Amino acid sequence: MKQIRTEDAVGQVLCHDITQIIPGVVKDAKFRKGHVVKEEDIPVLLSLGKEHLYVWEKDDTKYHEDEAAEVLCSLCLNDHMSRGRAKEGKIELFAETDGLLKINVELLDRVNNLGEMMIASRHPNIPVKKGDKICGTRIIPLIIEKEKMERAVEACGGQKIFTLLPFKQKKIGIVTTGSEVYHGRIQDAFGPVLRGKAAEYGCEVMGQTLCDDKPEMITEAIEEFLNQGAEIVLCSGGMSVDPDDRTPLAIKNTGARIVTYGAPVLPGAMFLLSYYEKGEKSVPVVGLPGCVMYARRSIFDLVFPRLLAEDPVTLEELNKLGRGGLCLGCETCTWPNCGFGKGW
Repeated sequence: MKQIRTEDAVGQVLCHDITQIIPGVVKDAKFRKGHVVKEEDIPVLLSLGKEHLYVWEKDDTKYHEDEAAEVLCSLCLNDHMSRGRAKEGKIELFAETDGLLKINVELLDRVNNLGEMMIASRHPNIPVKKGDKICGTRIIPLIIEKEKMERAVEACGGQKIFTLLPFKQKKIGIVTTGSEVYHGRIQDAFGPVLRGKAAEYGCEVMGQTLCDDKPEMITEAIEEFLNQGAEIVLCSGGMSVDPDDRTPLAIKNTGARIVTYGAPVLPGAMFLLSYYEKGEKSVPVVGLPGCVMYARRSIFDLVFPRLLAEDPVTLEELNKLGRGGLCLGCETCTWPNCGFGKGW
């Protein structure tokens, strides 16, 4: 940094805060570190008793923090997102629609590993609402070499770090199994829960079919919804290892491709995910364990947003959910703004 006459400081970058004090009114920074001095600032600075300023020696090989933030922002900003203005070297990105947040964590790590710059974000694979903050970017010093920012651009290779997949309002069929419900011995409690979760995302429930514990009956009910154009089929009940729990077999008998029967998540270990594929159509057929009925959040809440965003789920990804797959059942639930399900 160097000392310079205030009158000669236009276009220079302040390297310290300049405080304004008006007794009983204000005591705060009038100009903050990193501010680029403008012509109209000169009389104000002089009125604050600043005849000399300390400024950074900026040249054509360096970016000011706001300029560098624009570079980082360009690596992050993607469709269905908006951005804030550069302020003190920071730019924030926001969701422009409800959707699933995807993050290329490899690219994110590459940029953050370069040093003197940072991108802080939410977790990947979580649902966000319109207006939610996605990430913030900035460099650490006030001035940074252009060459270093070029390395950040090269590290991303033309790819965006963030993607927001809008949710689609799917048509959902519900197949509820269990002789006790089918014969009316107890009232079904699963249907209202699933209708409520579908309503959270504006989805239409086409209908609900009650089935006895007979695999062929369950298979027929699933196929009927598929023939009616269901875009997701949810099968509730009959998912444990008891001999009379036949839902996994019934799903398999539709010809659906089973991704997994079981997941390292509590609540939700007996979860089944499959895809019924015919031509270009791929319809998720899901087996839901009883915990989905009574737990406030479960494996279903982690996977459902991805199904609505048409983001295929793999076995490898599901197995990563073991890290953070234990819901603590907090008295006040803050999901998705908690650690539950952040392993993938």
